[in-house]
Amino acid sequence: MILVSACLLGLSCRYDGGHNLCPALVAPAAAGLCLPVCPEQLGGLPTPRPPGEIVGGSGNDVLAGRASILAADGADLTPAFLNGVRQTLALVRATPVAAAILKARSPSCGVGAIYDGSFTRTLRNGHGVAAAALAELGIELYTEEDITEEILKHIM
Repeated sequence: MILVSACLLGLSCRYDGGHNLCPALVAPAAAGLCLPVCPEQLGGLPTPRPPGEIVGGSGNDVLAGRASILAADGADLTPAFLNGVRQTLALVRATPVAAAILKARSPSCGVGAIYDGSFTRTLRNGHGVAAAALAELGIELYTEEDITEEILKHIM
């Protein structure tokens, strides 16, 4: 089973109520090989919701209590994001997951690069908070931008 950001499967769960359908994932999802997850919704955040960014570090720093996830208006979204991580990890523990394909640059799902907390679309190195927790479990992480036929064959 491959954990996949639900927005990449066409589910309208993005912060703005949209989705990020990744056509390469349609067939694997139709074959039942994908476990769709939106950590932000699992954490109790509504859709639509204010966009959030990690301020003061990366997802690893949020997990360690050294950084926060804030909305543009300053509202602290950290508790909901951490709850989403707990819910996501519970699903992973209940379902054998070989890898994860996550939404690039998301404060939850970003892999390798996330927005820096300035709400200016400036990137910094690091994972989103759910991606960081999945990496700690040793799960291979990819974004929709990494997906090729070779990678899909490798992880499926």
